[in-house]
Amino acid sequence: MDLVENAANVKPKPQRIRDPLHNLIEFSSDHFEHTLWQIIQTSPFQRLRRIKQLGFSEFVFPGATHTRFAHSLGVFHTSRLLMDVIRKYVNTHQQQYREPQANHALTAALLHDVGHGMFSHAFEAIGKEFGWPMAKHEEVSQRLIREGEIADLLDKEFGKGYAGNVADIIAQGIPDNLYGSVVSSQFDADRLDYMQRDRLMTGVQSSGVDLTWLLANLEVAEVQTGADETSIGSVETLVLGPKAAQAAESYVLGLFHLYPNVYLHKTTRGAEVLFQALMRRIVDLNTNGFSEKTGLPARHPILRFVSDPTDLNNALLLDDTVFWGALPLFLEADDDEIRRLSTSLRDRHMCSCVDLRSRVEAQLPLVTEERRDKRIARTKIICDDIVAELKKINEEATGKPARFLIDQYVRNPYKRFQDSRTQLNQILIRLSPDKVTDMAELSPVIAHAEPFSVCRVYTFRDDTDAHGVIENIMRTKIQEGEKL
Repeated sequence: MDLVENAANVKPKPQRIRDPLHNLIEFSSDHFEHTLWQIIQTSPFQRLRRIKQLGFSEFVFPGATHTRFAHSLGVFHTSRLLMDVIRKYVNTHQQQYREPQANHALTAALLHDVGHGMFSHAFEAIGKEFGWPMAKHEEVSQRLIREGEIADLLDKEFGKGYAGNVADIIAQGIPDNLYGSVVSSQFDADRLDYMQRDRLMTGVQSSGVDLTWLLANLEVAEVQTGADETSIGSVETLVLGPKAAQAAESYVLGLFHLYPNVYLHKTTRGAEVLFQALMRRIVDLNTNGFSEKTGLPARHPILRFVSDPTDLNNALLLDDTVFWGALPLFLEADDDEIRRLSTSLRDRHMCSCVDLRSRVEAQLPLVTEERRDKRIARTKIICDDIVAELKKINEEATGKPARFLIDQYVRNPYKRFQDSRTQLNQILIRLSPDKVTDMAELSPVIAHAEPFSVCRVYTFRDDTDAHGVIENIMRTKIQEGEKL
């Protein structure tokens, strides 16, 4: 009995993880961080080791093999640094550090990505197309936190209802208090980690983040919750001192540049559209009772998921290794399209890419004194019309694989207050003791930054007529667009 009691009273050892970005990520022996260490050991969290952070980006950047597991640990580490700023502020301003709220946010930071599926956003995009609830990572993350192994551990160690409070932070998306902004805002721990980590692992030399300087100039301020005369109160939020204004501007522009350079690289996106086309074909065969033609056995995790995408357990069966492990089976499938698409992915035989947006913008005749926003709008309308025609061609080829694979995406580099409706989501700069300004008002570069827009079409290289079809449609739509 004495041995049992002594074992129960032994203080757990602190733990350390060596990280390529942050060096040492440490978990102390106190109850809170030791419990988070136990959360890391759970099966749902360990699953993140088998999901790459950047999906197919290693097709372009061989070093980009880092995982959602490593990123999640980095987000927790960065969130602690941000919480230290909050703790220091309240301690020097005779205010109370709200430890329960802080711990909820720190736990949410660790678990924010626990629901990601195989190949992350590429899988999420095809899931949105089919309306699969268990392909949306925020939804799966909430489920995993509210029920099962993680929920049981959190509620056991911290009290009933704790897991639900953590899940609520992820569910709300936009923060509603100072502590929640550490997890989800335009200056949150998630973004601060993945920007640095993705830059490091891909090897790109732009998009640097001066985190040391940003943290050194980070403080807490009370700001109005409305806009000028419509203010209805105030809220405490993180703000940057005036010396960090340029570093903050570089941070936003760095994220903006990561999109064309890394996240939306045409080859990476080309691999994603191949993967999504393969998933569509699997769904089509399975729906029509020909699942055996996929080459997969009836109980394979991919078939189990597409047969019932509402089952959380089916979602947890999927990760990158499951897909790559299925590749030899796809290569021997009875279906020609399954074999063609899987061979392309195996051998990195990418489709030919036509950048519609840049082609249309270059060929669209100039209009005297036309404003830039008007020209962008005309370009978008024409691109949308071309895409609609190409999709129509796909649909008319009944029973045949899609001839044109479409890739459209828009990313705004910075959300203005009118979009997010809360100061907690903004990047604010303190110009003087009593004046705090949104950086979009302070930086003309950020204020006038256009959304980054992609509109591409991918065609198979053996389809020698495909480019001619696209050119003819483009020429017609540009002529029609001249009248807009």
